[in-house]
Amino acid sequence: MELLSSLKTFLKTVDNGTLDQEYNMVRSQTSVLKRDQSLTTEAGALKENIKKNRYKDILPYDQSRVVLSLLTSDSDSDYINASFIKGALSDNRYIASQGPLASTLTDFWRMIWENDVKVIIMACREIEMGKKKCECYWSPVHQSAEFGPFTVCNQEETRPDEDVVIRVLTVSYQQDSRSLTQYQFLSWPDHDVPYEAAGVLDLLEKVRESRGTHTSPLLIHCSAGCGRTGVICALDYIYDLLVTKQINKDFSIMQIVMEIRRQRPSAVQTKEQYQFIFTAATCMLEQVLQSPGLRRLYSNRSELKTQEQKTTGTPSSSSKRLPPQKTMNDTYAVVNKPRQPHPPAADPAHSAVATPTSRTLPASHHYDNDSSGASAAPIYSTVRPRAKPNSLPPSTTPHYDMPSPTNHRPGEGPPSLGNSREYHLSPADDDYEDFSSVSDISGLGSPGGIGFNCRIQKPRGPRDPPAEWSRLER
Repeated sequence: MELLSSLKTFLKTVDNGTLDQEYNMVRSQTSVLKRDQSLTTEAGALKENIKKNRYKDILPYDQSRVVLSLLTSDSDSDYINASFIKGALSDNRYIASQGPLASTLTDFWRMIWENDVKVIIMACREIEMGKKKCECYWSPVHQSAEFGPFTVCNQEETRPDEDVVIRVLTVSYQQDSRSLTQYQFLSWPDHDVPYEAAGVLDLLEKVRESRGTHTSPLLIHCSAGCGRTGVICALDYIYDLLVTKQINKDFSIMQIVMEIRRQRPSAVQTKEQYQFIFTAATCMLEQVLQSPGLRRLYSNRSELKTQEQKTTGTPSSSSKRLPPQKTMNDTYAVVNKPRQPHPPAADPAHSAVATPTSRTLPASHHYDNDSSGASAAPIYSTVRPRAKPNSLPPSTTPHYDMPSPTNHRPGEGPPSLGNSREYHLSPADDDYEDFSSVSDISGLGSPGGIGFNCRIQKPRGPRDPPAEWSRLER
């Protein structure tokens, strides 16, 4: 029990500078790992498979990729952009996959059927910031859809809160039929982190209840199957270490992330996501320390009694929730809330950030695949993210493995992770203020602009000022 308490204290006291250095080390060691273990991506780079990759620079390693053996037509191949991830309890504990493309929907269901997947975590929306992030691979509620030889029926769709949609799906192939559950997490922006850790931890708790004792892989995907997917794998991995009493003094989140990256390229894609794992792990440890069922795994009766005396009458920081800043009728606005730093959970002034208790549902929800709202204008076009200083426009696709600080002077130490907004690329289109255009580049510059590539002509007429300017007033 003392080990868990010490670990929680350590995770809460790790500063952003240390995490910044750790993540840089993760990136540098990933290149070494690929070289030393001869990790290759030959299958994904084949000409016939290139079109099956959503992003050309995210290809599964040949050593851990999911190989499809179920053939449903003569044109089927064994390739899909997905990777097996080893967990704390079994080798093929997770499948980390990209969001399916329109051309890979049948392959996606082939993978689900062949691996007998019972639970899917979808950590993205179909459309984010005006871009297609994932093809819809299910049907509207109480309807069926065909994906090659597979028939998918959406039996039930519920929304326990504004962050999660739960769908109970039935898939039929030939004469057989199976059920599975999909959890779609709505409030996780791409290349970013959720507003608070509690929502993700609650989601994982629901997923564990659905899985029960089933040993088939947990299918996790976002858009590329790297950043958000890698974070979820890491958090569930840590939870399994806790409940199986495998946490020891050598516990290292960095090593867990490195192990996942060895099996899936670019897993945990940004420094903010790496920091989020520490924040969520701290909340997870607090739940373990305050849950009698889990504490018995680490405590004998005398230790448990002592710990109960220390915690009696102290409200749990995870039982509170930060109240909403303003009423929002559109759940998409939750994604674009201004990101706030995660304060230490032990600080009473900030203890409300840890875990939600209840949430108020908005009046209505809208989804891109909702047939009832087909005639309405797309709701995503009406919501604009708040502009952040020194950040890229939503339409830009940044490469997060090559950040550059904007206000960093040579010779200084690495910038703090807490001020993560300073990291961004500097495309040429954003380096200058947008001045008014020049209609005639051969003449003088426009009155309201600078007039690039224009020569200043000789003034016409005498240079002496008009007589009126020198006349004295009486």
